[in-house]
Amino acid sequence: MKTYSLNAMIDEFVGKKGTKERQRFDYKLEMDLLGSMIKSARKKRNLTQEQLASLAGLQKSRISKLENSANSATIGTIIRIFQSLKADIHFNVTINKLPLEMEVNG
Repeated sequence: MKTYSLNAMIDEFVGKKGTKERQRFDYKLEMDLLGSMIKSARKKRNLTQEQLASLAGLQKSRISKLENSANSATIGTIIRIFQSLKADIHFNVTINKLPLEMEVNG
């Protein structure tokens, strides 16, 4: 039986990197992961969506939409949410194979 890597399956059934279909897929996946991280961190802090929204200066509906991957978010909003959760945030950016890192402590 022949086996395939996850990347090969995604390339074949969604599209190769750089295509619009793949960009939409990757974006949706990233939003799903972000929503899961927010929800998990909120629950570990024993907060309701309403309480988190109040701490972050947002509306409850914004937290709900982000947790359910139904919306995009600015970096500023993401930072406010995770700072309200007292979470450290690490961004990794690579430009021409030179890594750049940024930390935001909650």
